[in-house]
Amino acid sequence: MLKCELWLTLEYIMNSLKESLLVLFTLAALAGCANMTSQQKNTAIGAAVGGVAGSALTNGSGLGTVGGAAVGGVIGNQIKH
Repeated sequence: MLKCELWLTLEYIMNSLKESLLVLFTLAALAGCANMTSQQKNTAIGAAVGGVAGSALTNGSGLGTVGGAAVGGVIGNQIKH
C-alpha cells in the first residue's frame, strides 16, 4: 500500500513540475516578443494557449498538444485589434 501511495505522490510531483516548466518556458518565450508585430504576438499567444488546451483535453497526448498549438496559432494569427 505504501508503494502505491508513494508512486501517486511522485506522479503528482512530476506532473506539477511539467506544468510549472511549461508555464515558465511560455513566459520566457513571450518575454522575447518585444520586437514582434501585434499579429506575431497574437500567433504566439494563440499557439501557447492552444497547446496547453490541447494537452489538457487529450490528457497530455503529444498529438493533441501539437494540434491544439496549430489551431491556436491560426486563430491567434487571425485576431485583429
